Amino acid sequence: MINEVIKKNGVTYGVILGVILSLFTATMYAIDLNLFVSGWIGSIKFAVYVIIGIILLTKTKKEIGFLSFKDAFTTFFITTLIAVIISTFFSIVLFNVIDPEARTTIGELLVKYMAETLQKFGTPASKINEAIAQMKENNPFSTVEQLKALIFSIIGYSILGLILAAFFKSKSTQE
Repeated sequence: MINEVIKKNGVTYGVILGVILSLFTATMYAIDLNLFVSGWIGSIKFAVYVIIGIILLTKTKKEIGFLSFKDAFTTFFITTLIAVIISTFFSIVLFNVIDPEARTTIGELLVKYMAETLQKFGTPASKINEAIAQMKENNPFSTVEQLKALIFSIIGYSILGLILAAFFKSKSTQE
């Protein structure tokens, strides 16, 4: 059975992080669709995850007293699961219900960005054309692709959760 503090903090911070990520997406949408193909945006989102994770685990450890690796990871995993579901649901509604044209525009921007990046690395034209054709078939903002990305996000952020859990777990008194 999950400790009530772990459950409460996981859910609370999951909702907070989900809202932050959704607001982040809404802000990028409102300011400039080109931000969706900007590399530094991903770095900012990752930094937000790390900061929220540190705050979450510090608070949970302080409230519980002794935080095992399992408890630390469980807390972070609950947060991640809720945040990613909220953020993905928001993106699905935004790009598939509210403004499907934005999904198409961002898809075109991603194709252009990918082609330019591959050219910079000296990729042969045939490989670039293959990559572009594949990207045009699978727009990352379609519902199916966003649901796939949801799974990969959960996996990726779970790895971050494992690292943070190892760092924040309480030291055993038998050591």
